[in-house]
Amino acid sequence: MLLSLVACAGGRESPENGGNTDASRNVANRSAASSGTVSESEQLGEKSDSKTEEDSLAEPKESKILVAYFSVTNNTEGVAQKLAHGLGADLYEITPDQPYTDEDLDYGNSGSRSSVEMNDPDVRPAISGSVENMEQYDVVFVGYPIWWGEAPRIMSTFIESYDFSGKTIAPFCTSASSGFGGSDSTLRTAASGATWLDGRRFSADVSAEDVLAWANELEID
Repeated sequence: MLLSLVACAGGRESPENGGNTDASRNVANRSAASSGTVSESEQLGEKSDSKTEEDSLAEPKESKILVAYFSVTNNTEGVAQKLAHGLGADLYEITPDQPYTDEDLDYGNSGSRSSVEMNDPDVRPAISGSVENMEQYDVVFVGYPIWWGEAPRIMSTFIESYDFSGKTIAPFCTSASSGFGGSDSTLRTAASGATWLDGRRFSADVSAEDVLAWANELEID
């Protein structure tokens, strides 16, 4: 389950009867030492057992998780923060090079910036900054608000800026009433080399428990 990606390694038990075996070997070695002889095979046996014990204590490699989000009114940001905190993931805000103003978000004005962008599927608003070492992440959660039933065009800018081949992407969105629907269809197409999971829509006041329950349901390996 996904939460296991960020869980620390648990306690480890010694091999069964390991204590008795070591005790017997120590007695044999003391006996051999008293006569001034310790066989090469016994010495190698000690080294071999030591190597086996070290191997058994090796830490498993953990997947790296990134939560990337775009948020203008802070609704999506709140969900992203809960998700990143609960998973122990890195958090990255997709910041527009030209910030959006209240006038830009006037949905009732067909000439507002957001209206013009959403009416043109080829628009790609510039992003300020970038994710450092994107290649280190195995799983990327992407969050955004719903604009006209879709992901804002800046999300296409983000997805098209990186190579997601071999990665797993899990989208989530926030809205007052609209469902998730096909809001990620354009993004899914742009990230053709990734494993794209079904997304979830959240309200702005969703609890951290509900957000993590969704992440857990994804059962990402």
